[in-house]
Amino acid sequence: MAQPVGIKDVARAAGVSVGTVSNVINRPDTVAAETRARVLSAIDRLGYVRSESARQLRAGRSRIMGLLVLDMGNPFFVDVARGAERAARDAGLGVMVCNSAESAGEEAEYLSLFAEQRVRGVLLTPADATGRNIASFRRHGIPFVLVDRVSEGTTECSVSVDDVAGGALAVRHLVDAGHRSIAYVSGPPGFTQVRDRRTGALNALAEAGLGPECLRELPTERLDVAAGRDAGARLLGLGDRRPTAVFCANDLLALGVLQAMYSAGVKVPEDLAIVGYDDIEFAAAAAVPLTSVRQPAVTMGALAAEMLLEETEEGGVGGAGGAGAGRHEHRRVVLQPELVVRRSSLSAR
Repeated sequence: MAQPVGIKDVARAAGVSVGTVSNVINRPDTVAAETRARVLSAIDRLGYVRSESARQLRAGRSRIMGLLVLDMGNPFFVDVARGAERAARDAGLGVMVCNSAESAGEEAEYLSLFAEQRVRGVLLTPADATGRNIASFRRHGIPFVLVDRVSEGTTECSVSVDDVAGGALAVRHLVDAGHRSIAYVSGPPGFTQVRDRRTGALNALAEAGLGPECLRELPTERLDVAAGRDAGARLLGLGDRRPTAVFCANDLLALGVLQAMYSAGVKVPEDLAIVGYDDIEFAAAAAVPLTSVRQPAVTMGALAAEMLLEETEEGGVGGAGGAGAGRHEHRRVVLQPELVVRRSSLSAR
């Protein structure tokens, strides 16, 4: 295997010093035009590519931020990444996107990788409900911003959506349509969003004078379409005791429930109303367009990246060892959700 071309090879080919090559790359105005042309010709001829990682190690400052999300198969997180990438690119940075697959173990491995790579900072949607991974990562002194999470028990910045309000929007809509027996397909109970959306649902029932028994929770191990289909099968197994409406903790679960109902000949929304959460692109394109609680995912990713950039600006780091320790003030940004009503929930009781 051929060895990569180094800066010494360029210097030898151009008949100049290594320092001159470095100046041509980093400070071209300090080098005479003829010499600069000779060095650039050698770079082009040899196919030299600067080692960005080596440069970053020397400078002690990376041009990469990490983004670790729960599930890159979920279009919601794709939109979060899109917003973060846009903000990072505007600042001249790149984004390393990793997927924990809702696994605390994989999350720990990726956080270790980020530390090894000395990334500028990390945008993180935690998979570990215990907080141990965050506590371990904090020791590295690398700034991070929590995304789609409220920073309970932490001092770091966070960007999230008011999921209690979102759960209330969904169930209030179903109650207003006449439903008095509602299922909540909730996902893993360890996730804060799942619990908060359930709290909002119960709040909406209480507002209407209805008790918690009107909400039947169906937890799932994951937040994907397959888990939604499984929840749909459980709903079908209830027979005459089946609720008349379903609120799902995200749109992928809702689409899975919709598939299960379609396969069984259950009409949506006539026999069962469905409301999802996130308002991913596929929600509007479903066979029965899906009512959903919209989260501003792109905005969330962009804001999180901007907060991380603000924290890591020269002299602005408030973490341990930062050049301007104590200057950065951590913030908690909570965005508001919006209900988008479509055909999946429009039948009146």
